[in-house]
Amino acid sequence: MSNKTLLLAAAIAASQLVTAQKDSSVNILGEVVVTATKSPKKSGETGKVVTIITQEQIERSAGKDFAQLITEQTGITVNGAFSNPGKDKSLFLRGATDKYTLILLDGVPLNEPAGVGGSFDLRLLSLDNIERIEIVKGSQSTLYGSNAVAGVINIISKKATSKKPEFRGLLTYGSFNTEKANANISQKTKVLDYDLNYIYYKTDGISEAKDTTGTGNFDKDGFTQHAIQALVGINVSENLKLSPYYRFSQFKGDYDDGAFADAPNNYTASLLNSGVNGHYNYRNGSLHFDYAYDFTTRNYASQYGVFATSGRFHHAEGYVQQNISGKLKMIAGISYQAYSMKDPDTSNSIVSPYASFFFSSKNGWNIELGGRYNHHNQYGNNFTYTFNPSLLINKRVKLFVNVTSGFRAPSINELFSPFGGNTNLKPEKSASQEAGAQALLLNKKLSFTITGFNRTINDVIIYGPTYSYENRDKQHDFGAELEAAYSPTEKLNLKVSYAYIDGKITQVLEGKDTSYFNLVRRPKNTVSLFAGYQLTKQLYISSSVQFVGKRTDNLYDPVTYLPSEVSLKGYAMWNMYVEYKIENNRISMFAEGKNLLNNRSFYEVYGYAVPGINLTAGLRFKL
Repeated sequence: MSNKTLLLAAAIAASQLVTAQKDSSVNILGEVVVTATKSPKKSGETGKVVTIITQEQIERSAGKDFAQLITEQTGITVNGAFSNPGKDKSLFLRGATDKYTLILLDGVPLNEPAGVGGSFDLRLLSLDNIERIEIVKGSQSTLYGSNAVAGVINIISKKATSKKPEFRGLLTYGSFNTEKANANISQKTKVLDYDLNYIYYKTDGISEAKDTTGTGNFDKDGFTQHAIQALVGINVSENLKLSPYYRFSQFKGDYDDGAFADAPNNYTASLLNSGVNGHYNYRNGSLHFDYAYDFTTRNYASQYGVFATSGRFHHAEGYVQQNISGKLKMIAGISYQAYSMKDPDTSNSIVSPYASFFFSSKNGWNIELGGRYNHHNQYGNNFTYTFNPSLLINKRVKLFVNVTSGFRAPSINELFSPFGGNTNLKPEKSASQEAGAQALLLNKKLSFTITGFNRTINDVIIYGPTYSYENRDKQHDFGAELEAAYSPTEKLNLKVSYAYIDGKITQVLEGKDTSYFNLVRRPKNTVSLFAGYQLTKQLYISSSVQFVGKRTDNLYDPVTYLPSEVSLKGYAMWNMYVEYKIENNRISMFAEGKNLLNNRSFYEVYGYAVPGINLTAGLRFKL
């Protein structure tokens, strides 16, 4: 990315001073969050830093998908987010690969046992049935268990708010013959509430592989998704509520053979997610319980044949929130998880009791201290802990420190795969340190967050030279993040963020330690700018620019399969959004443009294409 391009993009962003969503950016210490402590708590009362994506922000991202919205957040890169819609998406949180980030749906883990490392496919998620997203960075294994090494992303579903039946709809159309429709009906009564949602998404897409032949003969690789969600809430009594749910998401699409290689391949995938949540309130606390069942399937068809996988995941958990005194609270519970898959027909399980204590003083001190004991039927036992003190000064400045450990249990594929599974694998174990500050200044018009982190993962599971999985390496990542938001008026909001990430892996080769930078496809430097303005009561406009630094990638030889390192240049992504509301805000007309610099020369993944200017227009309504 040339200096000229950078200056042009910055000038465009500055000239488009455009608002921002009335989100938590100007009230970072007063926003009530759930994910940080498994209970409602103001952000200023916990030493954890939570990024909140509000319902308003989600609605103003109707031209984006889940991966594109998440990759705009500080410290997060979703590789493939702006490539062809059906291209696989790889999430990196603070430099860690997606197997180290736990995806939660309404606080309950999602898991795909048949996936590599148990990581979850982001393409199975849709923004149109989400009310809010909370992102907590740093190890959260004490409260949430395996895979929460780099952090957790909690997706909170839409829920009924109106006493009368309320119907909401969305229709969009955009570049590459892209269509999306969403229909939602909900109602909330004294005894029963429900929310029913349907999503349809289809696009012709572009060629997944980059066509450098000059002939233009590469075919387009399309993508189609259907998703339904049914949530029900039953108020059994004044203190007891049960909430059963059912979700099903399915997509199909086309994919190519690899970098610069066209092919008529296709795939299908599906997720069935069902279960029940419940809570019972008593005088000095509450009891929470949930059960969830995930069934995922994946089928690939290519010239090499058909490859099909499926996996089942059971999660059951119960915990209490107990007010021991005015200053001391406790969360204690037990979790059971079971994983199974076919081909081979295998299963494993993990049982984890845990407890955390939260102390709050009148002079601003807040301390969390907790631990979790994990018993795995295959590798045995391990323990994780968290120590999280923070100091809130005059309700304006928060200083915090996090000293935590985390773990990732070997996935069922790594344990039992016929292609190198190893039943002697140990869990990957992490130790993390984080420190920083948050502040509200200038009469709450200016807010900022600055954080530094350091993370080491031992016994990293790799696919070794013996063509089997083994514990061998040590991964060390570190970095810093800065976010600032300024709202001089209620109509105007400006944001800037910067993330720096570095890391290396240490391998023992021939009796010697060898360390080298290995954060493939992850930029060391990322800068994001956002501006917005509520021009009138009806008209809103926003603009954002994200600068992504240079990266490295691996190119695999199609004959020997040996990798060689290639460099990926940095790039700028400029997006704009315009919205106009009528009929007492019941109807919103909007348009969004992505990659307005029309930059098609960069790669997110080497050898795979990115679209140029991408336009979407649509209508959102409420009856």
